[in-house]
Amino acid sequence: MRQRSRGRVALAAFAAMCAVAALPGQAYADGANGAYAFDPGAKPVTGAEVNTEASELKAGSVYKSTIKAGQKLYYRLNLAATTNAYVSAVVVPKGGGKVAYGDGVTVSIRDNSDLRCSSEDAHFESAEYPRPIAAYAYRTVEKDSSTCQGAGTFNVLVERESKDTSGPEDWDLELRYETEPELAEGGSMPTNAPEEWPSASPEPPAAAADNRRQGGSSYYDATSLETGEWKDEISPGQTLFYRVPVDWGQQVFATAGLGNSTGTEENEYIGNALAMSLDNPAHGHVDDVSPMAYSGKPASVSLDPVPPVAYNNRFDSDSSVSAMRFAGWYYLSVSLSPEVGTAYGNKPFPLTLTVKVDGEAKGTPYKGDAGIFSVTQDDKDMAKNGQSDLQAAESKSDTMKLVGAAGIGAGAVLVIALGAWTLLARRRASSAGSGQSPYGGPPQAW
Repeated sequence: MRQRSRGRVALAAFAAMCAVAALPGQAYADGANGAYAFDPGAKPVTGAEVNTEASELKAGSVYKSTIKAGQKLYYRLNLAATTNAYVSAVVVPKGGGKVAYGDGVTVSIRDNSDLRCSSEDAHFESAEYPRPIAAYAYRTVEKDSSTCQGAGTFNVLVERESKDTSGPEDWDLELRYETEPELAEGGSMPTNAPEEWPSASPEPPAAAADNRRQGGSSYYDATSLETGEWKDEISPGQTLFYRVPVDWGQQVFATAGLGNSTGTEENEYIGNALAMSLDNPAHGHVDDVSPMAYSGKPASVSLDPVPPVAYNNRFDSDSSVSAMRFAGWYYLSVSLSPEVGTAYGNKPFPLTLTVKVDGEAKGTPYKGDAGIFSVTQDDKDMAKNGQSDLQAAESKSDTMKLVGAAGIGAGAVLVIALGAWTLLARRRASSAGSGQSPYGGPPQAW
C-alpha cells in the first residue's frame, strides 16, 4: 500500500511534466504571399490637418496611421537642444489600389516657424504598381547653424500626392521615431563629407551550401542576410524584405536576379518588372535602381556602389551618400510587377539575391549603447542563421512560455506531493490513536 501511495505521487508528477511538454508552440507565419506585416508594437495615431492639434510622437516608438489622397497630416515632436531626431514613414497602399507615376509622399520636419529642417520624398515613378515605399526626415544639431536648432516643439508633416487617375483608397502609414545616440565624450568627428571612397564593386561571393532564404513582408519581419548568394522565390505583385548588418567602415553591395520563365514560349517585354531599394537603419532611403526589364529570360540588376558607413557622410549633398551615416541593419526590398504575372503566369519566379559586405568594421563614435545604430554579435548571428526580428521574438517567447510552464508544472507537482504527505500524516495520526494501520488491518512497522 505504501508503494501504491508513492506511485500516485509519481504519477501526478509525471502527468504534470507531460502537460508541460505538450504545451503548443507558436508557429512562425512567414509573409510569403501576404500583405505588409506591420510592427505588432505599432500604436494607433491619427494625423491632424491643423498642426496645433497634432499628436505627439515618442522616441523609440512605432505608430500606425492612415492618409487620404491629397491630404497633409501633422504629428508633433518635443525635442531637447541636443537631440538628433529621425522620423520615417512607410507608405502601404491598400491591396489592389491603383497608383500612377509620381504618386507618393513627402516627409518633412519643421520648426514652429514652419522652417523646414529636412525632407525626403518617396514616389512610385516608372514602376507604377502598389508596394511599400519609405522616406524619412530629420532634425540634427549642427554647429554654427541657426535653423531648426535649440529645444522646442517641431512638426512632422506627411503629404500625399495622388493623380486623378489613381485609386481613391486610403494609404496606411507606419511611422517610426528614433533619436541618435550622443557622441563619445571628447570625440572629435569630421565636419566635412568624405572626398574619396572605394567605388568599384568587389568580386561576388560564392553561394553557400544551404542558401535558401525566404524574404519577409515588411521591415519588421525582414529576413537577415550576411555576405553570400541567396535563393528565394517571388510572386507577381509581391514585395520581399531582407536586411544586412553593416558596421562602421563597411560597404554593402547587392544584386537581384530573376530566373527565366517556363510557363510560356512567348517573350513578352515588361519594361519595369523588378524594383530594388536600399534603406538605412532609420528607414531612410539610400538608393534604388532603375526597374529591371524582363522578357522571360534571366535578368539581373545591381545597386550602384554606396560609400562605407561613416558619421561624416551626413555632410554630403548627395542623399545616397548622406544616408550612409550610421551602422546597423540596412534593408533591401525587392518588388515584382503584377504585369509579369499577366504575361507569364502568377506562379512564383526564382529570385537570386547576391549580397556582399566589404571592409573592416571600425569602432562606434557613440557613447554607451547605440541601439539600432550599431551591429552586435546577436545581429551577426541572426544574419548567419537567416533569422528575422519576428522569429527571434517568437523564439524567445516560446522559451519563456516553456520555462514558465515548467515552473508551474513543478509547482503543481510540489503542491500535489505536499497534499499527499499531509493527508498521509493525518491518517497516520488517526490510526496511531486507534492502534490501526493507516491503510487498515494490523499496525505495520515502518
